[in-house]
Parts: sequence; C-alpha cells; structure tokens
Amino acid sequence: MLAELLPPSFHTVEVYGDPPGLTLYPEEEAWVTRAVEARRREFTTGRYCARAALRRFGVAPAAIAKGPGGAPVWPDGVVGSITHCAGYRAAAVALTSDIFTVGIDAEPAEPLPDEILNIISIPRERAELAVIADAWPGVPWGRLLFSAKESVYKAWAPVTASFLDFDGAEIRIDSKAGRFAARLLVPGADLVAGPAGELHGRFAVRDGLLVTAIARPARATHRAAPALQAC
Repeated sequence: MLAELLPPSFHTVEVYGDPPGLTLYPEEEAWVTRAVEARRREFTTGRYCARAALRRFGVAPAAIAKGPGGAPVWPDGVVGSITHCAGYRAAAVALTSDIFTVGIDAEPAEPLPDEILNIISIPRERAELAVIADAWPGVPWGRLLFSAKESVYKAWAPVTASFLDFDGAEIRIDSKAGRFAARLLVPGADLVAGPAGELHGRFAVRDGLLVTAIARPARATHRAAPALQAC
C-alpha cells in the first residue's frame, strides 16, 4: 500500500504481523525493556522495516537511535518515517537530495469515536467530512482525517523540532482522487510547506487498513533536510 502513495525515490518495506526471530540492537533493547509485549513487538518490527529499507540504499544494518520526543535518528543523507498499527508495520526512507520531509501513518479502518473526532478536528473539517461520508459511506473518514494529521505531524516535527497540535493544520480530502491537502495554520508553516504553507498527501483504504503519506520534494526548498523523523 505504502509504495503506491509515495514517489519512486522512496524505498518502502511493509510487514503484516510480526515475523518470528527479529531482534534489536542493545541500544534499542534499552528503550523497550519495560514495554508491554505488544509495544515491544511493534517497535522491533518497525525497526526491522526501517533497516530493510535502508539496506536498499546500501546502508549497513545498525541501531536506529531515538532522538528528542522518541523520533528515530536516521543516517546522514537519509530522511524517513516509521508507522505501525494492529497487524501492520512499515517504514519509508529516501535520500535528502530527493526528499525534504516525509510523514506516514497507518490506522485500522475503523470508525473514530465522535468524542475523539471533536478533539482532533476543527468545525470546517467536520462539516466537510459529513458531506464526504454521505457520498462515500464505506470509508471511516474520521479515522482517515486523524491519520492524515498524524502524517502532517511527522513531516512537521523533524523540520521544526516543535509540537504541532491537531488544530495546527486544516485537512481537505479529495475522496475521488485519494488525495488530501494540509494547510498549516501556525508560525513556521513556510519552513515546512513552502510559501503556500500547504502540504499534499495521498491515502489508501483496503484490507481493513488505511494508510496516509506526505512527502515534500527537496527541489521545493533550498534548505537541507534534517535527519530526525517522528514515528
């Protein structure tokens, strides 16, 4: 699913479930020593996906450190993102010469409770979702909105080293095209999204999953992409 949503300059690896026998480097083991087994499994498989994707760029396997806020620290010259949800883990990596920033997110294709939707959305988004849901009732659009905002955050955080709340971006979904646009509503929007202050992403929904992805090409900016990416 993920490879369909990102430019061909990316290497992506997806795993459905947790293959047996996967291990962590000692540094990584320390971060999940007290984690519950489910968290340990998703973390381990996520790191496996990231290393497998990096190998396709010729990067030798190594520990993927955690930076501020828990973000993976990618090798110099690489930008990437990791995601996981029940039964699915994935990573996407690209060279900073091609991609400025990236964010991916996966969620179960299940309805988002109304109380959560009210927290993560602004009134205009909820009104638009109601219209879309009437035309396309088979998709959990509230959950997709949540996933799109998670992808926005993952594209935002490594560039600005700051938090972006749910009301910091307004999402507009093109249900027919499988695309969405995110207009950033906070200072620093141009740093991440360029003069228009807008990021563009794609989504897919099938097999009980929904996946969103945002990638801003490096050619859209003269700034060097940093190595940190939230997961």
